[in-house]
Amino acid sequence: MKRNIKKVAVIGSGIMGSGIACHFANIGVEVLLLDIVPRELTDVEAKKGLTLESKVVRNRLVNDHLTNALKSKPSPIYHPSFANRITTGNTTDDMAKIANVDWIIEVVVERLDIKKLVFEQVEKYRKPGTLITSNTSGIPIHFMSEGRSEDFQKHFCGTHFFNPARYLKLFEIIPGPQTSQEVLDFLNGYGEKFLGKTSVVAKDTPAFIGNRIGIFGIQSLFHQVKEMGLTVEEVDKLTGPVIGRPKSATFRTVDVVGLDTLVHVANGIYENCPNDESHELFKLPEFVNKMMENNWLGSKTGQGFYKKEGKEILTLDLDTLAYRANKKASFATLELTKTIDKPIDRFKVLVKGKDKAGDFYRKNFTSMFQYVSNRIPEITEDLYKIDDAMKAGFGWENGPFEIWDAIGVEKGIELMKAEGYEPAAWVNEMLASGITSFYSVKDGATYFYSTTNKKVEKIPGQDAFIILNNIRESKKIWNNSDSIITDLGDGIINLEFTSKMNSIGAGVLQGINKAIDIAEKEYNGLVIGNQGANFSVGANLGMIFMMAVEQEYDELNMAIKMFQDTMMRCRYSAIPVIAAPHGMTLGGGCELTMHADRAVAAAETYIGLVEFGVGVIPGGGGSKEMALRASDLFRKNDVELNVLQEYFLTVGMAKVATSAYEGFDTGVLQKGRDIVVVNKDRQIATAKQVALQMAEQGYTQAPRRKDVKVLGKQALGMFLVGTDSMEAGKYISEHDKKIANKLAYVMAGGDLSEPTLVTEQYLLDLEREAFLSLTGERKSLERIQYMLTKGKPLRN
Repeated sequence: MKRNIKKVAVIGSGIMGSGIACHFANIGVEVLLLDIVPRELTDVEAKKGLTLESKVVRNRLVNDHLTNALKSKPSPIYHPSFANRITTGNTTDDMAKIANVDWIIEVVVERLDIKKLVFEQVEKYRKPGTLITSNTSGIPIHFMSEGRSEDFQKHFCGTHFFNPARYLKLFEIIPGPQTSQEVLDFLNGYGEKFLGKTSVVAKDTPAFIGNRIGIFGIQSLFHQVKEMGLTVEEVDKLTGPVIGRPKSATFRTVDVVGLDTLVHVANGIYENCPNDESHELFKLPEFVNKMMENNWLGSKTGQGFYKKEGKEILTLDLDTLAYRANKKASFATLELTKTIDKPIDRFKVLVKGKDKAGDFYRKNFTSMFQYVSNRIPEITEDLYKIDDAMKAGFGWENGPFEIWDAIGVEKGIELMKAEGYEPAAWVNEMLASGITSFYSVKDGATYFYSTTNKKVEKIPGQDAFIILNNIRESKKIWNNSDSIITDLGDGIINLEFTSKMNSIGAGVLQGINKAIDIAEKEYNGLVIGNQGANFSVGANLGMIFMMAVEQEYDELNMAIKMFQDTMMRCRYSAIPVIAAPHGMTLGGGCELTMHADRAVAAAETYIGLVEFGVGVIPGGGGSKEMALRASDLFRKNDVELNVLQEYFLTVGMAKVATSAYEGFDTGVLQKGRDIVVVNKDRQIATAKQVALQMAEQGYTQAPRRKDVKVLGKQALGMFLVGTDSMEAGKYISEHDKKIANKLAYVMAGGDLSEPTLVTEQYLLDLEREAFLSLTGERKSLERIQYMLTKGKPLRN
């Protein structure tokens, strides 16, 4: 049976319910969001003469919750207009409407009695065959479906989204005793393909997979802090980006999530897992109990492990429970990893550390290795599901079994024994059978050790993906220090940047030209994409700064010309060039995306021309391209200046779209040309298909444009008057005005006496000249230097 999800009902509109509703709206599904009717009027409602029967009062809770969600940062919605896909109502007047939906999701308070009442009401109106799931984070699924009809139980299971639903990729599916296999298979596929999630089917055990392992990790840290005499800052330094975890690391993450949420899950595990070998670890340490008493829950109460006072961020001293000034943490072991780019390659070095950091990692990793190996088969039969859950739900770059593999399974066991830990028996059995690692790669696919069948098996569901890590060495065609070309098969090649933060310098430009050379001679198309955290943060600022400071203007002119020519080559080559932007796609990364034949953008793409922030204008074809795109929108009898002004402001205000869909609004992505994929893991495979399709349809190299309409003095005059008044009103500085006027000159096509059709090269020359002149300005160099040293823009 084929299921189509056109409409979903979400019951419960709190932070989680509204977030889930928004994410379904993100992917184009209609949503009915319901909550209870208020019991009493607010003062404002009473003054207006409203009653408890007034519709606006009856829907107040749901509407307030949704409004708050839509105002929250980061936004739960890809585009403000998508919120129109959500209809609100209440569970008293509108429950009958659930008869018309394809999937009902319960997201009410975590109390079994209340959930059971909701399901009783749902059963009155739900039509047979409709999916019904609960977003519980820990209540056993089998308790919730007790007493319900056979059809209800067959279509019922847990679907646990992680908060925030838009951003965290984990989607745990927890079957009940009667859940049909068809329902599980459908949800598994739907989560991955439509919701863009990592779907993980978990067993119905307390806290499922993600929270069981994640809370163990945090709780063991809570106990370790005291034992090892570590500070909050030290733990956050040791458990952040250095080991491939989010910047918020441990204590800052708890502040964001809320200490009460963590305590609720930890208590649930403590009460419901009496036979867990680490049972006592889930008991809350004294400092956590004190913080709960004081209502120091984190961001939601204004203080937790950290507290903001004015501009200063204070840290909680866990011994005295008083706030103090932040202390910088540093460890010799961490210094040794500074030259190692990938976190996965750092673990071997970290566990050998001779200082407190080394002790910390040995204790931390070995206790985790024992815990995860003992959870198989209790929480899942398959070890890769534990890794998937930690990566998708907690933002870890590598899961526990991947880390263990990186250290070496045997070495891991040796370290465990030294710390008083033991692996589960199946790990020793695996080694005894001659299998020395949990994972292996063969023919571009990842295999894992199956504890059920005691042999190596292929991880299911990979066929929709291309995993660059798995083919980088075996399918490599060419590489330099900053880029690598791999064969994706079927006549399509991929260029991946390997420079720091994927910045674009000479090595990357050489890689792009080489990839186009190779593709034009021997292949049918080129994808430019990677699977790092970001597509590209832009041009190599350090290189530009050095050349400008040393006044090597001829070399700088040549470097900018090389950048422009390379972008134009992406646009005008004999093969289709597809860009696959995701994450930060800024400055030069955005220019590259705009010059590809098409972009296959991940929904989570933060894209824009941000050069103004460093005191220059887009110099790799971005300023030219925005003028060209404005020109293409000019219509007979339209006020052409208004169209050009929109594009000018996008660049001048350094606007960054906070999703690919917003990128269509700013003009850096184009409807009908560029497409959006919700699941980043599918992006390279989709980009390959787009390249193939364009090649098969008969791709022909387009001639360079000579028909770009520029408005000359008419536009330039308006822009100059605008920047004058902005400066006079103190909205922009004198230097901001200087940069804006340079951009105005380029986008107007210079001071031509009347509107004229010009070539792209004419605009590129103006753009390069303006860029070069700005690199000779002291204030622009100060901005570049500030960005390089502080990582944020300077207003001077």
